[in-house]
Amino acid sequence: MSGTHGRFRKLIVFLSLSFLLLSSCSLKSRTSSVTSTPKPTLTPVVTSTSAVLRVLTVCLGEEPNTLYPFGGPNDAAQSVLAAIYDGPFDTISYDYQPVILKQMPSLSNGDVQIKPIAVTAGRAIIDADGNLTALAVGTRVRPSGCRADGCVLTYDGVSPLQMDQMIVTFRMRSDITWSDGTPVTADDSVYGYQLAADKNTPGSKFLIDRTQTYEAADANSTQWWGIPGYLDPSFMTNFWAPAPKQSWGKFSAAELPQIDVAQRAPIGWGPYMMEDWAPGDRITLVKNPYYFRAANGFPKFDQLVFRFISDPNAAISELTAGRCDILDPSVHLDSQIALLQQMQDAGMIKASFAPGMTIEWLGLGIAPATYDDGRNSANDRPDLLADPRTRQAIALCLDRQQVVNTVLFGQTSVPASFVPSDHPLYDASVASYKFDPGAGIALLEQVGWRDLDGNPSTPRVAVTVKGVQAGTPLMLNYYSTPAVQRRQVAEILSKSLGQCGIGTNIQYYAQNDLYAPGPVGLLFGRRFDLIEYAMSTDSVQPPCDWFTSDEIPNALNHWVGTNVSGYKNPAYDAACRAAHLALPGEQNYADAYHQAQTIFANDLPSIPLYYRLRVAVARAEVCHFDLDPSANPMWNVEAYDMGQDCK
Repeated sequence: MSGTHGRFRKLIVFLSLSFLLLSSCSLKSRTSSVTSTPKPTLTPVVTSTSAVLRVLTVCLGEEPNTLYPFGGPNDAAQSVLAAIYDGPFDTISYDYQPVILKQMPSLSNGDVQIKPIAVTAGRAIIDADGNLTALAVGTRVRPSGCRADGCVLTYDGVSPLQMDQMIVTFRMRSDITWSDGTPVTADDSVYGYQLAADKNTPGSKFLIDRTQTYEAADANSTQWWGIPGYLDPSFMTNFWAPAPKQSWGKFSAAELPQIDVAQRAPIGWGPYMMEDWAPGDRITLVKNPYYFRAANGFPKFDQLVFRFISDPNAAISELTAGRCDILDPSVHLDSQIALLQQMQDAGMIKASFAPGMTIEWLGLGIAPATYDDGRNSANDRPDLLADPRTRQAIALCLDRQQVVNTVLFGQTSVPASFVPSDHPLYDASVASYKFDPGAGIALLEQVGWRDLDGNPSTPRVAVTVKGVQAGTPLMLNYYSTPAVQRRQVAEILSKSLGQCGIGTNIQYYAQNDLYAPGPVGLLFGRRFDLIEYAMSTDSVQPPCDWFTSDEIPNALNHWVGTNVSGYKNPAYDAACRAAHLALPGEQNYADAYHQAQTIFANDLPSIPLYYRLRVAVARAEVCHFDLDPSANPMWNVEAYDMGQDCK
């Protein structure tokens, strides 16, 4: 299900280790007293008269941990929930598509408004640095209309002050019905917001804390009012998925995660509804007769069965035996790519390979944590990676394409930056670093790394490298986990770096050691020269903040942050900040992201290696199973079909 609001700075996720780490006033005197006009209970649509049930079986790699949308559902649960709750919007090709909304709100269609509002001391605002605070004397703020650093002012407690407030209207379709036959209304969305806001509901309160009001404007419309100063570039997602108050309302938010009607048998408005959950075996859904697209022949199957098979080999065997029709990406088939390609070439299956929202990175230890108190300790590592040209040379000397071709069988690609190449905000003009040892060697020579012994198999040594003692070898520790794929990657990259005279000492660490919290952990403690890790995001907004100064893990922020390289560049910070202050549809939005990509490509605080694959498989007879990089794998489950009906 798309559109949930589990965010920490737009929800940054490290694979194998995740960290997640109201004012009563409004612009005018408004209340939430609008009530929904009662609608008659709808008559279910019967679309099949056949005595033979059509059954589709999807095999998941694990059993869902819960089907309570606010309970932190795992990947397998998200696939099941997509069939129970259709939308409320889908994220297709890095763009939001309405499902139960009439349209996605935007500046151009008038559903997004930015209005000046008077603010006084004590009011909750977002300050000039993006922090949630109470307005007080000395607070740095952006007055109304201010989107740049040059217009920031300091509040004196006396002068009148106006700040911008964002108001977003969401218009729901009027034909959406719960699977019990009652209409889905704006009040149900408000109830969903109230559950998410409850202190007993797990998950991030980032957006909740920046929401002044979320209310029903009429029977089928809601409005989100941000607190002054908060202009959210993800405003189009600030619609809370409706929750069935008629079913859940008698329970508290603290009780719902343990109540069967919420966590094991929720009602929704999607193409299918719950019938049975056999623990350890399967979940069975049946066609929802009240589905709003039922009259158009959706969904295509009478039953949708989700089986739980954790072993990829067993799952493939079940597919070939006809006991699975689709293998969901949660089966983790990325180690079976060669076999799947052979089976596809033989016409046995349809394999889908999509680059996901996760990038595998090679982190460069530009500023280890020992530098934080000044570079004056005997324990400080030589400043080997300070010069951007050295980092560029490393990128040129990494045969990342060979990794893609051999380890990943050519089914993914090498990223140029933190923005996917098919993303609307990708800047194709930024510098790229294809494998070119000659160009890499030339850059190393410029920096002062020389091959004094004439032996390319030995590391170069510093001769005139700024900040590095002459005679220091260019020998870098390369840290990774012992997973088979990462071992293969490290061996290829180490060998290619050696062609440029860059020595590597590969060391494999258990996942818990590599990802342990700082200051002890290698990654978050910033204790590495080179380190392989992965980062992902659930937002379509490019995560430029991964590499801002504020995201450097250190003692002051309890070693929580994504900028593990310790990279600092005020120009990059300013470009990313400008991108966050702009909104989709404004010219500066794209311009700022392009500028951030340009700076990133020159400075290379971390080198993107490849997009991690999402792999799914369907029997050859299945059609309309479309795996999208940014969407839930079951985003169009209502359209899945099989055999002759595909024609």
